[in-house]
Amino acid sequence: MRRWPSCARAWAPKLAPALAAVGVLALGPRAEAAGQRDPALRPIVQHAIARAQCFLNRYDAAVWYTLMEPRLARFVRNPAERLKILKQVYCVTHQPNQAKVPPGLVLAVIQVESAFNRWAVSGSGAVGLMQVMPYWPERLGMKGYELVHVAANIRMGCAILRYYLMVTHDNVRLALEEYNGSVGRHFYPDRVLTAWENWNGADDLGFPVRTQSGSSTRR
Repeated sequence: MRRWPSCARAWAPKLAPALAAVGVLALGPRAEAAGQRDPALRPIVQHAIARAQCFLNRYDAAVWYTLMEPRLARFVRNPAERLKILKQVYCVTHQPNQAKVPPGLVLAVIQVESAFNRWAVSGSGAVGLMQVMPYWPERLGMKGYELVHVAANIRMGCAILRYYLMVTHDNVRLALEEYNGSVGRHFYPDRVLTAWENWNGADDLGFPVRTQSGSSTRR
């Protein structure tokens, strides 16, 4: 069994009663610590956390919510929680002057990583919806428990995913391997790409998806 990093052990006892009450374990493949340790990530994640406000095209957002809300209801029973997750995913993936991240891909990552359980904790200490490693709050001057907050976790997770999409030139498969810390192994990206089929929306169309052989297809 893996030991949690020291920063995770410091705040984990504060979460223990809540986690025990719901019997939480992350359902997705365990994120390796190396997957989120790239030194270039720190300013990117810090910038993402600072961008708290979101200005949406209300019509486009409403169409997307209408498409996705019934699908998310299979995983999240609370309507307010569903709206919070969808609003944050749409907001973060539509930030101006930022590289495109397909919102359906983000939902697929969340499905595989935590099954939309914001209290999920993996054996390596990754926390929350997008299974963000617990050293991030310490690096950014935040509290560890903020990783179970919907907005903070999605902003951090999307910043990390956006970075890996950028450095792999939108090679989704390689970006997912980097995100999960499982480079060279196909199990994790295969699961996410399969889940992405459940979250297809207009904003995902035309985004290139690289196959295992390296060739590119479009959604």
